[in-house]
Amino acid sequence: MSRRMLIAGNWKMNGDAARVDAFARALSADAGAISADMLVCVPFVYVERLAAGLADAPVALGAQNLAAEVDPGAFTGEVNGAMLADVGCRYVIVGHSERRALYGETDAVVAAKASAAVAAGLTPIVCVGETLEQREADQTEAVLAAQLAALFEQCDRATLAAAVIAYEPIWAIGTGRSASPEQAQDVHAFLRGQIADRDATIAESVLLLYGGSVKPDNAAALFAGADVDGALIGGASLKADSFLDIARATG
Repeated sequence: MSRRMLIAGNWKMNGDAARVDAFARALSADAGAISADMLVCVPFVYVERLAAGLADAPVALGAQNLAAEVDPGAFTGEVNGAMLADVGCRYVIVGHSERRALYGETDAVVAAKASAAVAAGLTPIVCVGETLEQREADQTEAVLAAQLAALFEQCDRATLAAAVIAYEPIWAIGTGRSASPEQAQDVHAFLRGQIADRDATIAESVLLLYGGSVKPDNAAALFAGADVDGALIGGASLKADSFLDIARATG
């Protein structure tokens, strides 16, 4: 099965109205020439503004988080999947390492959020990854296997089939360090193998993204991996030119 590359940007807690408008203009001018699918995840308050700016561009919108609760109710400060879909989102990031580390999201919470996303018609981008200490202790595969196991134990097949998995080595996020192309491919092959052990059909079709200091000058080498289906990009997605250059590196 041929998998179409996906280039996703995660703005984190960055941006303002002027930056959103400038970014939308730049992407609208050039996105049509990109062969990969493109996605931008901005803070909640800018989703509708970016949607308006990208109305005629082949770029999808996403959010950076959602509530595990599906039904509306007394959850002050939370945003559920139906609300995100209502304002034009098609994707949502789930379980980013910053959510896990700073806000205490467990593997079980991440799985619940993935299920809630699919229930709302959204595609969850489920983040997995290890710390530097875990990598140096040769625990990378054990950590990733446990994170995937929680998804398979808690989510139904429809959720698993709809999900995108993003491998983000925590030691490479925002540090300027990146896994080598060989390291990235090895981990992606491990992830696909773990999924295949449970469901070969899902393993063949699931998109596996790499995230961790992806830049225009290392993107092509990373994308050469047979199991690397694109990227989840942080800082380099804040500027349209670098985001587009990374997308062009898909070929």
